[in-house]
Amino acid sequence: PPAVHTNSSVTKGGAQANNLPSSSSSSCDPALRPIIRRRARSLPTSPERRKRAAVQCQVPGCQSRMNRVRFADALGLELTEVKVFQTGEDPSIPLHVLSRLSINSDLWYSSSDLEFPMQCLVPDFQQPADCMDFSSRLQEQQVCLERVTSSDLGLSGTIQVRNVAFEKQVSVRYTFNQWKSLHEVCAHWHSSIPGKNGQDQIDVFTFFLPVPPFLLHLSSVVQFAARYQVNGQEYWDNNRGKNYSLTCRTHPIKMPRECEESWIHFI
Repeated sequence: PPAVHTNSSVTKGGAQANNLPSSSSSSCDPALRPIIRRRARSLPTSPERRKRAAVQCQVPGCQSRMNRVRFADALGLELTEVKVFQTGEDPSIPLHVLSRLSINSDLWYSSSDLEFPMQCLVPDFQQPADCMDFSSRLQEQQVCLERVTSSDLGLSGTIQVRNVAFEKQVSVRYTFNQWKSLHEVCAHWHSSIPGKNGQDQIDVFTFFLPVPPFLLHLSSVVQFAARYQVNGQEYWDNNRGKNYSLTCRTHPIKMPRECEESWIHFI
């Protein structure tokens, strides 16, 4: 609260003498003052806006300035900003955006049958879940890759393990350069499948392997294997010693002509 100044004085003996008028009240409460709240000022505008604001009304007999409206953010800063790019300072466009723009241009100039090539990681193996011996491999290895899919951001997939114990850890070890260097990511529990015919319950884990865009060029290879740690033991699924590998290839994609306009949502 604001400081309140009174007309009281203190004598040498410590007694207090009041110089209030005789008609004042005997109450000792300080006089109340209204609290004035001031609105916060916005940050100063640009010189161009100040010049435009100083223009007077040109109508004869009008002495007021023209009304103006200014939009600002919560801090009073301008909502727009002009940036001039010099030669050599062109903004960099991500590769996945350029590829989608090229796809859209191909769709625009193509004929009735829309077909265009696209580079993506293609598995060099059959999806294990589609193999007849998937259950037997899982019982033999304790862990088995179920399925893997590729996208612009990387690889995602699922792994099944036998529920030998509650505490367990599932991870995926992968490489981009024939195991000269390697990376490893942890898989996360997703769901459980009840056991059949006296077999143990099956736990399903999911994983994601980030793949940098600069590695998505023709003939590049990604290799990985699944690791399962439980009860102090370690089990691997490395595709029978060959590892699971995906190669970047050109994959043709076909699309009906009427779907041409829908590609604008992906750019």
